[in-house]
Amino acid sequence: MTTLLWLQAAGCGGCTMSLLCAESPGALEMLEDAGIRLLWHPALSVETGAEARALLEDLAAGRRSLDILCVEGAIARGPAGTGRFQMLSGTGRSMMDWVLRLASRARHVVAVGSCAAFGGVTAAGGNPSDAVGLQYDGALSGGLFPADWRSRAGDPVINVAGCPTHPGWVTETLVLLAAGERVALDGFARPRFFADHLVHHGCPKNEFYEYKASARTLSEIGCMMENLGCIGTQAVGDCNIRPWNGEGSCTRGGYPCINCTAPGFEDPTHAFVETQKLAGIPVGLPTDMPKAWFMALASLSKAATPDRIGKNAHADRIVVPPTLRRPR
Repeated sequence: MTTLLWLQAAGCGGCTMSLLCAESPGALEMLEDAGIRLLWHPALSVETGAEARALLEDLAAGRRSLDILCVEGAIARGPAGTGRFQMLSGTGRSMMDWVLRLASRARHVVAVGSCAAFGGVTAAGGNPSDAVGLQYDGALSGGLFPADWRSRAGDPVINVAGCPTHPGWVTETLVLLAAGERVALDGFARPRFFADHLVHHGCPKNEFYEYKASARTLSEIGCMMENLGCIGTQAVGDCNIRPWNGEGSCTRGGYPCINCTAPGFEDPTHAFVETQKLAGIPVGLPTDMPKAWFMALASLSKAATPDRIGKNAHADRIVVPPTLRRPR
């Protein structure tokens, strides 16, 4: 039986809410089927007070084994490195202290969501709480743990990034760890099973993207890259390949991808729904696409845009259906 402890640090709890949306199976059924015993979760477990404190003390002292430590939310190190901006109620210790103690006992440590991975929204703006990710401070290696920190299994912190993270990314990571499999990681320690994809893959607006038929407002159904800040061509994630609840994703809902799986997404240099441009040309271009090639292809695509696609791009629904072709 694989043991799992889940702590919620400085964050909104949205990754837990997302996890509870897991389907076929649900999150708790998945844990049971994978042979994972949830020792404690602050929002889902019945143990509170003395029972919870005793469990945490036993784990920290090594009297009980801990296979997977999941941390949701950034670590608030303030004030002055004490971590006392976030205390674990009733223990007299900061959440920072608890994470440090328990991580040294865990076989695997998983950062659930971009706050735990990189600092995320919790570290946005002036970051008065001095919040960081477990092993990253934004895009810089070294957060609460130094860059060379490794778990008892020899792995860095596994960053299941996202704001919130996809329930399938969490469950697949936990199942792999419970099965004794090594989780392949990318350059930001994100599992490659989702980080080797782009949000662009499977996006329902791809036909509009191909012809650079661009939406001008959020109510229009054209591609949102040119004007509305969508960076799904640069953002890692298989959100449109396996959407939330079998149906939803940001771009499917008509909202631009803001690259929430990446460090620093929370502090863009422009509004989320505006595309940064230089001389009328978008600054952020698709991953691995040379700018000159993109501009040449964009010009050709715009010139070849079918009337149907051009009109639909600027509407809030399909106004011109595909041409009806009768069989010969």
